[in-house]
Amino acid sequence: MFQALIFGGGRGSVGRDAKEVSDFNADAGTLAIRQSKSGKPRHVVLTQEGAAFFGQCTAGRAGSESMFRRDDGSAWARSDQHRPMKEACANGKIRPAISFHILRHTWASLAVMAGVPLMVVAKNLGHRDTRMVERHYGHLAPGFIADAIRAGAPRYNVQDDKRVVPLRSPHKRTSGGP
Repeated sequence: MFQALIFGGGRGSVGRDAKEVSDFNADAGTLAIRQSKSGKPRHVVLTQEGAAFFGQCTAGRAGSESMFRRDDGSAWARSDQHRPMKEACANGKIRPAISFHILRHTWASLAVMAGVPLMVVAKNLGHRDTRMVERHYGHLAPGFIADAIRAGAPRYNVQDDKRVVPLRSPHKRTSGGP
């Protein structure tokens, strides 16, 4: 479950896409998704916390081993997160209980609110462009456009010119005449 919070991976990323220890690249801090939902491979950039988590999961293990294992050593299946997720919700008194997929939304929401550019969030989630991210998370970054314009728009070095006067008086007109 933690992996969904640290890179926004969905449940399929656990059981289907990131299958082997070798899918984690500790040097680059990335996780290879060999076949995403779209059928294309991609690399997810991890935070330091995420890289540390996957480093612990893969330390001392052969690259061909399954990334996540059950207590008996067998590979995790797609639905193996259901019971732990249900228990975590019960222990955390989260009602109604949330699904694993909601953690992906949590990651995206927190990333957008922290100011991560929408294109970066979209790419790490595996989206081709920002449309989906803008639709679902754009409202969480209301200052994003204003901040981007103020930081990157051209500057014209306009100086205050005392010779320029307003065409109209800034005072309110009273009713009854020009």
